[in-house]
Amino acid sequence: MNKAGAQAPDASFPAVRPGEVIGLLGGSFDPAHEGHVQITRQALERFALDRVWWLVSPGNPLKEHGPAPLAARMAAARAVMQDRRVLVTDIEAHLGTRHTAETLARLVAHYPQVRFVWLMGADNLQQIHLWQDWREIFALVPVGVLARPGAENAAGAPAARELAGARLPEDRAAMLGRQAPPAWCLISTALSDASSTDIRARGLWGADNT
Repeated sequence: MNKAGAQAPDASFPAVRPGEVIGLLGGSFDPAHEGHVQITRQALERFALDRVWWLVSPGNPLKEHGPAPLAARMAAARAVMQDRRVLVTDIEAHLGTRHTAETLARLVAHYPQVRFVWLMGADNLQQIHLWQDWREIFALVPVGVLARPGAENAAGAPAARELAGARLPEDRAAMLGRQAPPAWCLISTALSDASSTDIRARGLWGADNT
């Protein structure tokens, strides 16, 4: 631990301060866009997070085709996310993990002095039951779910129904990071319509544009 109280287990990993509540937003970010920025800033405020780490993944096991090179996605993410509370990191590449549950288990073990909150959109809540070891995700950390107005029906997803007893009311969202898992909270918020898929389809991202 340095004089400022920050601690990191290895030079490859971000430094932390004991007691911080850190949101984790994972994805391929292929490419990062304004929608990612908006969801991050709203998560910071609504869930009372100290910081958010973007976990730019080496690849998505659920996607048939691989993303753009990691270095290009990292550079684009850092260019679009201009907030000192947000850290863009390739920590999954250093950990050698490919699935969210595995990544979270490693991070919780590395950083016992902080509290993590897994962040995701309501679309992911609707299909998280397909993820490998998805129940372990909820057992490891609280989960913050952000939905567009009208998307509250995500609470009817298989995982949401199974974990209904662990749901935190939206008016207590700021308490999420201090809850013992399993705990999750669905908040309704205005989100951007920007889409990585649409950006790629319009030819605005790729080898000729990075």
